[in-house]
Amino acid sequence: MKSKILIYTLLAGSVTVGSFSCTKLNEEFKSELEEGNTNVNPATLLVSAYTALNTPYQQEQRWVMQEISTDAAMAPTRGGDWDDNGMHRSIHLHTWNPDNGYMNNTFVSLGTVVYNATNVLRYSPSAQQAAEAKFIRALAMFDLLDLYGVVPIREGSALEDFRIAPEVLQPQAAIDYMVKELNEIVSALPNNGPTGAYVANRNAAKVLLMKIYLNKGTFLNRQSPTFSAADMNQVITLAKEITASGLYTVSGAGKYFDNFAPDNDVKSTENIYTLFNKNGERGGNIDRTWNTIAHYNMNPGGWNGWCTLSDFYDKFQATDERRGIYYDYPADITNNRLLGYHRQNVGFFVGQQYNWTTNAPLMARNPSTAPLVFTREVTIRTSGATLETAGIRPMKYAFDYSVTGQRNNDWVVYRYSDVLLMQAEAILRGGTGTALEALGLVNGIRINRGVVPLVSLSLDNLLDERARELYWEGWRRQDLIRFGKFLMAWQEKAADPDPKTLVYPIPSQQIAVNPNLKQNAGY
Repeated sequence: MKSKILIYTLLAGSVTVGSFSCTKLNEEFKSELEEGNTNVNPATLLVSAYTALNTPYQQEQRWVMQEISTDAAMAPTRGGDWDDNGMHRSIHLHTWNPDNGYMNNTFVSLGTVVYNATNVLRYSPSAQQAAEAKFIRALAMFDLLDLYGVVPIREGSALEDFRIAPEVLQPQAAIDYMVKELNEIVSALPNNGPTGAYVANRNAAKVLLMKIYLNKGTFLNRQSPTFSAADMNQVITLAKEITASGLYTVSGAGKYFDNFAPDNDVKSTENIYTLFNKNGERGGNIDRTWNTIAHYNMNPGGWNGWCTLSDFYDKFQATDERRGIYYDYPADITNNRLLGYHRQNVGFFVGQQYNWTTNAPLMARNPSTAPLVFTREVTIRTSGATLETAGIRPMKYAFDYSVTGQRNNDWVVYRYSDVLLMQAEAILRGGTGTALEALGLVNGIRINRGVVPLVSLSLDNLLDERARELYWEGWRRQDLIRFGKFLMAWQEKAADPDPKTLVYPIPSQQIAVNPNLKQNAGY
């Protein structure tokens, strides 16, 4: 299915430029792209732009900054493992500084996306290719603005001459740039539904516009945001247009994990924009969704690292399928499916874990006499008897056992349920609509997830519903900031003493090479 839609796949061997803020280009790459070189194919460059999204998104850099910094995720140090000079701990504790590796790596990766997408426009792309490139660029610009409060960008002579430092857009200018560009390109994008969600499309552009308008007040004033009725009405109008397209429905009962399955490009009824992964063609490291949480003795074994917090887990009712179920899918070729063991294989893993070959209880590695029982209790520095077992482990992407190497699950960026939740929020924040309408949008999702409808809707229980529906999808930090909760204390994190943490610091390495960058206040 994928290769029939994404015609650029054959061009997957393209080259990706390095850090967009560096002062020196790779000479070999530069020689390929000299002005007038007729061998440069814009389709090849477009694949580079798509592929560059994999590194920050697929449970790596951007994802860590958006999730590990919240009450939904933690990367505890386990003895000597996962220490990394405190790099992960500082993200959860909000004690980071400009030299933290995640600050620079994420900044560079998102900047590379911006550069690669802009570079497509230099080589006479078709109208659709140009529109796809501009969507990809706006997506990365949005993340840079969200995380760092500014957006560096190379255009004009700075794109040709790397001795010229990139321009740095401040929040209002960045918002105006993205809104204008997205509105200009939307009609040139394909009208793909879930089966073609890995190609930039009209409704993906509309979702990005929704997120810009919904977060605009926060981007302009992180500590005391305001939400204008005009902006909220833009969110509502765009949501209604997406619904009216008729391309999406909220996945039915028992189908939530279809959105994240190895064949989610076929099964999902919700996915609006995803990142392409296909064995034998191209993709990113989707295995990280398993490796980061799985114990060494699980199948497959992982790195025994990240977890969620029990307070977050307790937001879910026992009947909520999002909390965890046995999910029957063809790429599960283990005995768990073939012999009908039917042990939980997606969602939040807690308690005794089992061998999916023999159905016997699994044991820890050290000591090997200890049962592998994932506990609710976890500390940010873990040691002793619970070193390997502390913490509840979330797994949203059903593991693709059918292939060796690149797994086939497409990484989800935008889903239809998020559209409906944003529409409900915009109504509560003063947009056109009634409280009953907003409640109906949320309950339409809840009923399909196996939980009882809410009797009323407030911003607080809407935030909790976003937590349940969108857990570990890369939105929790943004939500907590928008709802005024990011500075509060939660498990293994004290209240922030300084609101500077509402935006990350500009990496020291980037300030050193771009005189147009100024450090964010407080760092």
